[in-house]
Amino acid sequence: MNIQFKDLIENAPLSPGIYKMYDGDGNLLYVGKAKNLLNRLRQYVDISKLENHKQVMRTLVRRVEWEITRTENDALILEQNLIKTLKPKYNVMLTDGKMYPMLALTKHEFPRLLKFRGKISQKKDVFGPYPSVYALNDTIKTIQRVCKLRTCNDTFMKNRSRPCLLYQIGRCSGPCCIPQTDYDKNVQLARRILTGDSEPIISDLTKMMRDFSDKMDYENAALMRDKISALTKTTNRGIRQNPSYTPNLQWDKNVSDLEKWLGINVECVGVFDNSHLFGKHPVGAMIAFGHDGFIKPSYRHFKLHDMQRAGNDIAMMEEFVTRAINDGPKLDLIIVDGGPAQWNIAQKVSNGRIPILGVAKGEVRNGDEHFIMPDGSENRTLPKDSPLFLMLRAVRDEAHRFVITYHRSVRAKQLTASVLDSIEGIGPKRKKQLLQHFGSVHAIMDADLKALMRVPDLGKSAAEKIYAYFHSEML
Repeated sequence: MNIQFKDLIENAPLSPGIYKMYDGDGNLLYVGKAKNLLNRLRQYVDISKLENHKQVMRTLVRRVEWEITRTENDALILEQNLIKTLKPKYNVMLTDGKMYPMLALTKHEFPRLLKFRGKISQKKDVFGPYPSVYALNDTIKTIQRVCKLRTCNDTFMKNRSRPCLLYQIGRCSGPCCIPQTDYDKNVQLARRILTGDSEPIISDLTKMMRDFSDKMDYENAALMRDKISALTKTTNRGIRQNPSYTPNLQWDKNVSDLEKWLGINVECVGVFDNSHLFGKHPVGAMIAFGHDGFIKPSYRHFKLHDMQRAGNDIAMMEEFVTRAINDGPKLDLIIVDGGPAQWNIAQKVSNGRIPILGVAKGEVRNGDEHFIMPDGSENRTLPKDSPLFLMLRAVRDEAHRFVITYHRSVRAKQLTASVLDSIEGIGPKRKKQLLQHFGSVHAIMDADLKALMRVPDLGKSAAEKIYAYFHSEML
């Protein structure tokens, strides 16, 4: 039986998605989700390690199907929908009306942020679902810190005579008792955060933090810093409102159609994108795919070497494509996210050795794309509902996701590392001592004065400066 099941899953991809198990009569037994489909399905090989009901189910399995999604969270959405609609026999979770936890903003003069499980109604805007209550609670804390929206119910709010503790600790703006001027703006800000539109917000907060710091207003600079940190963490989880999933891309067929469309043969295709924040933290990335789907071992991250190119998307693309061609896997086709300028620089770098395809955006990112063909001509005739078009858009989006995730990681590390450099009198030696003693910048930020004074050879004066910097107090 183990050998038979291994045969059923031998071609499973190393990608996020959902899997469906069927019996010999074609009846759906079970639907599951996975961050890595092959690794997850391998857990079913040894029946003895499964739960009792899954052991019975496994003996009945005669066919396994899977569907790739763009992210693990998309797999979660698809799994939930399939279980609700198809009601597989052995899915004991989610078939009894339970759902993954979600967040909502109520329809009210002062909308409330709340968590819930259940049916979506017209009385609230819903965001999620979330893979765990922990992730949801963490997001609520972020929204409270950045937007200060209320979480209390309407009855509690109506009967308050003075603000509660959340107002006192800066987690709520106190609409129960305090006149509000910016509550609507903060609600819109929360919606943007929850739908993944955090990048412009982080950019604005970074500029504000620098302005406050230049004016020596360290209290407000610290508030902006804390908001940036919280937003970066939330954004990295990829929160989106009712996110859709990537349909089964049928890789082999679609890549074969790509070969016919372009008149070439491909085994490995590289897709490039780059990212920076006003020229800061410039990075690039390449993802790869072929007839069997995404080729994760061939993915590449790039930190810009020539900093004179920083902020110049075309010059950055030139360096990244050059390095990929020289040091990366053998590419049969290069896809760049952009129009004629990006296509031209990639064509210059490849010197005719590798065909270039440009995916040019229209007025909206998804649905209005057109293509710069390997011969330099513009193509707008590929049907936008065709499997090939959807695949090209999906690989472009995968490259964008990959580079943005990397950019946020680099930016977060450099942001926290530079905090200590901003404190007068804290040189490389003391910085090293602090990090060795506390283990991280965040631990240093949270330390009280007594804890700082216990750092060997730091001294009271330096400890006071550090404490004052992070806690905005003049000692």
